[in-house]
Amino acid sequence: MRRKRRNHLPGFKAKVALAAIKNEKTLAELAEQFDVHQNQISEWKKLLLEQADTVFGSTQAHKAADAAQLKDLHAKIGELALENDFLAKALGR
Repeated sequence: MRRKRRNHLPGFKAKVALAAIKNEKTLAELAEQFDVHQNQISEWKKLLLEQADTVFGSTQAHKAADAAQLKDLHAKIGELALENDFLAKALGR
């Protein structure tokens, strides 16, 4: 019988990937310790190394994008509020 597919939390993935980067244990030892396949550990390690630069620099980009989106949403809220007021008056409420 096959084992149920597992979804690992990002913190667990980071912990395993960092352990693999340290090279204190082999992939086989890490796989046994964390009960994860060796290929999965290699993938997480590769992903961590490729995206390590986004850990420190992405907050500014996200804040700018969030601010722009927030401004658009506020404009839309104002527009809808005006339409509601106009329609309420037009219907005689």
